Amino acid sequence: MGLLVMHLDAAYRLARWLLRDETEAEDAVQEAYLRAFRNFHSLRGGDSRAWLLAIVRNGCYDRLKRGAVYRHSAFEEQTHACDRFLNQELALLHREEMEQIRRALENLPANLREVLVLREFEEMSYTQIATVADIPIGTVMSRLNRARHQLKQMVSFDGEAKEIL
Repeated sequence: MGLLVMHLDAAYRLARWLLRDETEAEDAVQEAYLRAFRNFHSLRGGDSRAWLLAIVRNGCYDRLKRGAVYRHSAFEEQTHACDRFLNQELALLHREEMEQIRRALENLPANLREVLVLREFEEMSYTQIATVADIPIGTVMSRLNRARHQLKQMVSFDGEAKEIL
């Protein structure tokens, strides 16, 4: 059971990005963990992280299908300490860029957003993502490519696209 608890943060981050609502994400993760604990016997030595995130993902999409979500709250990204910036002007510019990236990421279609979040934020392998999303590895690669391309198209700073991923 400790195998699952250590993935709680990853489960919450995935749910938050898919559902776009902190409270809904908390509820979805709680339900996913209950489901995972009840079905722990089916894990059988596989990748516990991918197995759990697949349960979280499926629960999130079930919620979206039921229409239980999409209040589109303005959830806030965890803010990195601005200690590393030498002046407030740089810190403000950084926050504006991060906000633009966050908004662009939220506007990606869910199937593209999920693979990007799993790869870039959760640092999962293509194989793990394929397991979580229940899609072939080739589909993971093409979705990642499309997600990155669309994200770059949506994010531009000073009139030009910036390398963000």
